[in-house]
Amino acid sequence: MALVESRDLNTSKDEEMDSVFSEENGFQDDHDLDHSSESCQMDLKTALNECSVALSLFLNNRFSEALDVLRPWTDESVYHALGYSSMLVMQAGMTFDPKDMQRATEALKDALSTCQKLRKRRSTVLEAISYMVYSQEPQQMTEEEMHAELCYAEVLLQRAALTFIEDESVIGLIKAGVKMRSSFLLFKECEAMLEQCKDKDTHIHFVGGVNMGIGSFNLMLSLLPARVLRLLECVGFSGNREVGLTHLRHGARAGSLRSILSTFTLLMYNIYICVILGTGECDLSEAEALLEPFTKRFPNGALMLFYTARIAVLKGDFERAQRGFVDCIKAQQEWVQIHHLCYWELMWTLVFQQRWTEAYRYAHLLCSESKWSKAVYVFQKASILSMLSEEEVKETGEDVVELFRQVDGLRLRFAGKSVPTEKFAARKARRYNSTNPIKLVIPALEMMYVWNGFTIVGKRPELTQNLLITIEKSEEELKQNENPSVYHADDESLVQMLKGLCLRNLGRLLEAESSFNFVISNEKNIKYDHYLVPFTMYELGLLYKQQGDLERAISCIEKAKLNYKNYSMESRLHFRIHAALNILTEKEKTAEQHNAVA
Repeated sequence: MALVESRDLNTSKDEEMDSVFSEENGFQDDHDLDHSSESCQMDLKTALNECSVALSLFLNNRFSEALDVLRPWTDESVYHALGYSSMLVMQAGMTFDPKDMQRATEALKDALSTCQKLRKRRSTVLEAISYMVYSQEPQQMTEEEMHAELCYAEVLLQRAALTFIEDESVIGLIKAGVKMRSSFLLFKECEAMLEQCKDKDTHIHFVGGVNMGIGSFNLMLSLLPARVLRLLECVGFSGNREVGLTHLRHGARAGSLRSILSTFTLLMYNIYICVILGTGECDLSEAEALLEPFTKRFPNGALMLFYTARIAVLKGDFERAQRGFVDCIKAQQEWVQIHHLCYWELMWTLVFQQRWTEAYRYAHLLCSESKWSKAVYVFQKASILSMLSEEEVKETGEDVVELFRQVDGLRLRFAGKSVPTEKFAARKARRYNSTNPIKLVIPALEMMYVWNGFTIVGKRPELTQNLLITIEKSEEELKQNENPSVYHADDESLVQMLKGLCLRNLGRLLEAESSFNFVISNEKNIKYDHYLVPFTMYELGLLYKQQGDLERAISCIEKAKLNYKNYSMESRLHFRIHAALNILTEKEKTAEQHNAVA
């Protein structure tokens, strides 16, 4: 795949800042409102300038004003249509509110219509055949037509994402897949057009869009387990992580209208995907470097404040992160959905510190205000309350048993399927459905593991030690229980897995190995939480990696991958296994090359 280069990766930060935000590259200040849609002709360059004004407003928390700049020309300008629909899609994705979903859906339909009007028409049979056979136009496109094609690909991709929610059926899933494939092929076509527009003023923005599209698809597909990726390659998809990262890095540094989108994609990869769906090893230095120029430009921008605080979380600086999230909440009041993201993060930083009462307050706010996942929020609130004494729970006025009983009825379904984390929460909460509920053991710490929080808190040995004390207390209570429940073996295994994580993070590797092996040897006694064994085998593999025994690590993780199926959060573990095996095989190759040279 050809690499789309638009800037030397070694460009100094000062030069990069000047490039990213120079007016020459179309990124206009939000005070440049003389370029309003009511006072100019809407040619392509003017459209790009206006959209950069809207983007600047958006990044300065002036969301309604940004939409006001874009709205009047959505029927005539592909960039106005794309920008307007993108902002509504972002809002809908944060709220899950049906009204917001409907607004975003309508905006995307209108944007597709606008792009379609301005795309090159294929009116003859000869053109259609040439297009299908050679995947290119027999005649060169105009500059406007090329940008219309690029914007069409972007809108189509966003439309595919919303299709999953619009039509919760297998048919909806198929429709979304078709749209995604069409979008991918269009981005590939646009990549082939780069030479046609290299002398144009808008070239940098076209290159930026291609980098973002090709990069995002490659990165997204590279995260999928090999067996899934092989199936997708049969229908025209392909994914290479390094190709994806390189395209996005060039896009982030290019100084185009889409630079911020490439930056946000890389940030999401580094500070969320690598943690939740990976081993937790992420490049925080790159994340900080990517964010720095935008933070300088928009120091009070809610998104900049949020990402800065999230990076602090991953560094283990929870106190600084909390201040950052509070500042983010104060920065704007228009999009309260960003507040909900901050509540979620604040809740976890407090859970990491076992400040349960404060964590409960944010969990309660999420239950009251956010529509994103009521089942997870209610389960999380009940789990946090379970860590408090009975007297402390009474002071909140909550009924823990009743909260757990609500979880199953709050579950959502997408594309006809349950959300894995909601399904997991509902399964755990079933213990409270009987007339004599059997309490969950340290459920807040179990959910912390689901989101890979032990990897994060591992940066703080003193907090890890405090977690170990809590876990060992539960371990002792289970041993002293004279009337063990039907869940006893499951609870014992959970406690030992979490204990092993703490011991591994503290460098007590032999003790950690013993805890993990206890879970694996207890497999036949586990009756409900069958996920514990494959997840523990995966964690044991990471322990062997930490010891430098790569062969044993790969063998252990491969067993977790091949020997178990039909357990809770299976897909999440397979994502983590895929990431771990990629790292291990690369290390193994490096070691072999080093030995060969020696």
